[in-house]
Amino acid sequence: MHARPWSVLAAFILLLAFATPAHAEDPRADMPLAQLELQQRPLRRAEAEASAAAWMALLQQAVQDGTDTTLALEAAKEGAREPLLEKLREITDRRAAITERTNVVLADLEAKGGDVTEYRQYVAAIGDARDDLVARSSWVDIAKRWLTAPEGGIRLAKSLGFFLLLLFGFRIVANIAGNVVARALGKVGNTPQLLRNFLANMARNIIFFIGIVVALSQLGVDIGPMLAAIGGAGFVIGFALQSTLSNFAAGVMILLYRPYELGDVVTVAGTTGKVKAMTLVSTTIMTPDNQIIVVPNSNIWGDVITNVTGSATRRVDLVFGIGYNDDMDKAQALLEELATSHPKVLETPETVVKVGTLNASSVDYIVRPWCKTEDYWDVYWDLTRTVKERFDAEGISIPFPQTDIHVHQVTPA
Repeated sequence: MHARPWSVLAAFILLLAFATPAHAEDPRADMPLAQLELQQRPLRRAEAEASAAAWMALLQQAVQDGTDTTLALEAAKEGAREPLLEKLREITDRRAAITERTNVVLADLEAKGGDVTEYRQYVAAIGDARDDLVARSSWVDIAKRWLTAPEGGIRLAKSLGFFLLLLFGFRIVANIAGNVVARALGKVGNTPQLLRNFLANMARNIIFFIGIVVALSQLGVDIGPMLAAIGGAGFVIGFALQSTLSNFAAGVMILLYRPYELGDVVTVAGTTGKVKAMTLVSTTIMTPDNQIIVVPNSNIWGDVITNVTGSATRRVDLVFGIGYNDDMDKAQALLEELATSHPKVLETPETVVKVGTLNASSVDYIVRPWCKTEDYWDVYWDLTRTVKERFDAEGISIPFPQTDIHVHQVTPA
């Protein structure tokens, strides 16, 4: 019976303990910002208001300490100023750290619906404690203090170091990715070297650009406006370089479908010659008389492309005419003998020699032997000369345009 009041008291204490809302830790000027942000996250508005009040009280005390030290510094003699100035530096660093953390707490409270107008006005009114310190210190001393301050030079050095480390890391990753893309494309058929280099460099540049954006965000740079500016500039540049982008797109299509390769003889955009160089914007062609012609890729892709040396073998089309009074069987046999006996004429496909056309003054034979592509002109020129020599030797005429005039004597009536 006597133990019952103690049981009730214990239950009341436990109930009070569980009913007490969670609260933030006591504010400390050296508390890491990340820890403070995590600490503030679960607090409700009432609890966030209490935390903000605690930080404001700490900030007010730091302001009071700085004011007292400043007044003492003004009244001190020349020999006693250095200790007070050192104390003012410490208070200034502490106040700057408290102000930064107070702003974090106020932002959290404002996001949860709290009224922070009075607090913001107070922070704006007290200003930056560094202004008072600057007025009482030399610039060399200020620079030294800033460089050695945890919230100054040390923090900037860490940020810059992390920035450079990120850039270096992303550069390595970009190079690895580019090499992987190049090797993968090298195993896919006969991918052109120019296309492999283009795609590998694109992969490297994209990854490194992402690294720059991430590194800048770690420095605290707002990358949103920068990305918007890059997008706007890209639109303007793209509009101004429509023809260049058209050539670029055509170059990509040429690399993908590969209608010709370096060293091929082609006829494109009214130009015939050997392909000497290819880029994503233009193709360089050397004509048979050694003229260098640069043709935009858009003109090539939008026109008919003839690859003269695209195949390993090629047919030579020749036409020889004989007179109507000549022996057709003899001419047929001579043409078959000369065409098949040439050392560069292939046995297969079979050479064709047929009567093609009965012209006004000649009977035309078509002669169509096959040869390797690189031997085309040798076969063409050799057969043209050999046929003329043999026809002359065998007495077979090669007609040429001529006009016969017939004169009739008319007797007058």
